[in-house]
Amino acid sequence: MSKTYIPKDLRQKITRRAKNRCGYCQTQAEVIGQPMQIDHIIPEAAGGKTVEENLWMSCVACNQRKGVRTEALDPQTGEMVALFNPVLQEWSQHFQWSEDATEMVGLTPVGRATIKALQLNRNLLVKTRKRWVLAGWHPPKS
Repeated sequence: MSKTYIPKDLRQKITRRAKNRCGYCQTQAEVIGQPMQIDHIIPEAAGGKTVEENLWMSCVACNQRKGVRTEALDPQTGEMVALFNPVLQEWSQHFQWSEDATEMVGLTPVGRATIKALQLNRNLLVKTRKRWVLAGWHPPKS
C-alpha cells in the first residue's frame, strides 16, 4: 500500500468511479465491512504517479497480492501479459462469473493471468462468495 498522501477529493472521486468495490475481484466494501485501498495501477516503485489515471480501488487482499507487479503469465499460453487495468479496461471484456457466480473466469490472456497472479479464485474467497450469493449480495450489479 502506498504511503503517498492522496487528497480527500481525489480519493472520493476514485471511490465513486469504482462503485466502492475492488477493481480486480469486484468485492464490495459494504459486503466485507472494510474500506477499499487506493491502488496504483503502475506502482510507485515502478515510476507510477499518484494521479487519477493511475489510481483505482482495490481490496486489501488483491492489493497485497498485486504488490509491484504489472504483468503475469497467462496460464493457457505461457505468455507474459499486462495485468488487468481497471482504469483503462472493461471488466466484462476480460472476465465473467461462473454459472454459480462463485468463481471468476478469464476470457482473455489478461483475465487469466490476473486471476492466477492475484489468486482471485482462492478456496476461501470462493466459499465466501457462495454465502454472498445466497444472501443476494453477489455478484455486484453493474
